[in-house]
Amino acid sequence: MDYCVASVLSLISRLHSLSQDFLQRKMAEEGLPKLATSHGFILFCLSQKERMTLGELAQKINRDKSTTTVLVRKLESAQVVVTQRDASDTRKKFISLTDKGRKYNDLTARLSDELLATSYQGFSDTEKDELLRLLMKLHENIRRPL
Repeated sequence: MDYCVASVLSLISRLHSLSQDFLQRKMAEEGLPKLATSHGFILFCLSQKERMTLGELAQKINRDKSTTTVLVRKLESAQVVVTQRDASDTRKKFISLTDKGRKYNDLTARLSDELLATSYQGFSDTEKDELLRLLMKLHENIRRPL
């Protein structure tokens, strides 16, 4: 078969869209708020570290502080995170998960597992490993500066 990079990247883009549609549908079925991927990544980061400053979080998600502030405000309105000012330095804000945020993460982890199980139907362990290896190689090739 003759593959061109555009068709491979187009397929990856379509897979990403289908994955997002799958997760959004499942989240709606569970009554979870509709959040963007970047919101989910913030919640995941906060599940790895109990609390983070806005600056740490911005660096971790590769966004500037103003964008991160907007994302965190939406998460606050969904009551999945809470922000607190540092008592010794009121310029510093800490963000942490609420109980609702922890439950959200637990459920999204289960949904991600379900998506992976659906995606890997009919794949052997060797095929899964090879797919991951090739995608990582593709990622590194594209990530390199031109």
